[in-house]
Amino acid sequence: MPFRPSSRLPLLVLTASIASLALLATACGGQAEPGGAGAAGGSPDQPVTLTYWSSSAGAQQTADAFNTTHPNVQVRFSAVPGGPDGAAKLANAVKGGNAPDVATMDYSALPEFASGGNLEDLSGTSGKLVSEKFPEAVQSLVKLGGRTWAVPFDVTPLELFYRKDIFEKHGVAVPRTWDEYKAAAEKIHQADPSVRITNFGGGDPAVLAGLSWQAGARWYGTEGDKWKVAIDDPASKKVAEYWNGLMASGLASKTPLWGEGEAKERSSGQVATVIGAAWTAGTFLANYPDLKGKWGIAPLPTWDGRPATGMYGGTSYIVPKGSKQTKAAVEFITWVTTDPEAIKARLSSLKSPSSALPANAEMRAEAAKLFDTAYFEGQDPYGLAGEAAATIVPGWTWGPVQLQVNSAQNATGADLVKALSEGQSAAEKAIGDRGLGLAH
Repeated sequence: MPFRPSSRLPLLVLTASIASLALLATACGGQAEPGGAGAAGGSPDQPVTLTYWSSSAGAQQTADAFNTTHPNVQVRFSAVPGGPDGAAKLANAVKGGNAPDVATMDYSALPEFASGGNLEDLSGTSGKLVSEKFPEAVQSLVKLGGRTWAVPFDVTPLELFYRKDIFEKHGVAVPRTWDEYKAAAEKIHQADPSVRITNFGGGDPAVLAGLSWQAGARWYGTEGDKWKVAIDDPASKKVAEYWNGLMASGLASKTPLWGEGEAKERSSGQVATVIGAAWTAGTFLANYPDLKGKWGIAPLPTWDGRPATGMYGGTSYIVPKGSKQTKAAVEFITWVTTDPEAIKARLSSLKSPSSALPANAEMRAEAAKLFDTAYFEGQDPYGLAGEAAATIVPGWTWGPVQLQVNSAQNATGADLVKALSEGQSAAEKAIGDRGLGLAH
């Protein structure tokens, strides 16, 4: 689900190493010239028709709004699965020569698709747009190998959502550090054994990645012309051991993320906090309307007390390899990622609220107008998420095999240390299977 405005744009740069970018560029050899081919647009009598795949809520209404104001380019939308299933469907479509002209893609999957030759190079058509219209915090997630492969949609900083009534009842302050978080868990659980601090029993490897990111981990890098994988590095192990300890002691629930058990624990007050992203705020309004006024939002606790966070998910717009309408596709992508009318069409069409934090400043301002802050008793989810985004730790990059890593980690269940080990092994094997160099 990875999708809060603040006067402060996130300015930290999530930079990839020069060697890493050069390596990816080499892996993408044989790409078309920047910008690709295709007409910029037709005429009202003979408009260019674009095919558009996405799992994002409101995508159909967004396409409809574009079609109303762009008679020369018409978008035909198809809903596709999210996650690994959607990625596999798109990869197969590229191979089969029937890929859409536009699609959405998680940031973590971009390096794999780009290095596999599955994306059109958008440097010539969107490189300037990305540089001028989006914060540096997300630019390096779509600029790989010195080229622009996608246009960002949102920024997804991790935040802490907490039950204000539970914390107040037990006289516990909102934790600023992970040590304070553990102490809060102990005090709350001792006072009421039915309440645990949160649930973290597997089900979504992206949370572990985001927390490792916050701790200073660097899962991917390069040495010379080889990829270096460090998924089980000390920073990540610190995170995994911390959470394994909370679960082993009964302070945190082993209930997996994104299941019925998680929803039950949240709605019944069996968990006191949720580790979520900017987009999580909207899910509370939709899923737990009876808890209005009981949930609060705070910065994610840190290891040393200094503000820092990682990202959890995030969406970009791509042009899959083989599109004959690249320029028209870029016209739609530019509109859907930077025009306030696009976010208005998306959010106004949703049955449930969305707190997705657009990466573009103008889009954020429009999104904020459409979010009812009454649920959080006046707290502004967009403003708070914007402040959190400004503390994203720089230096994180995704590697060319993260989809395989996600699959391996998801199979390990609640043991997060094992998830790191299995992820490390899966990455090393996948890199070797693809014929890429692996540094040891």
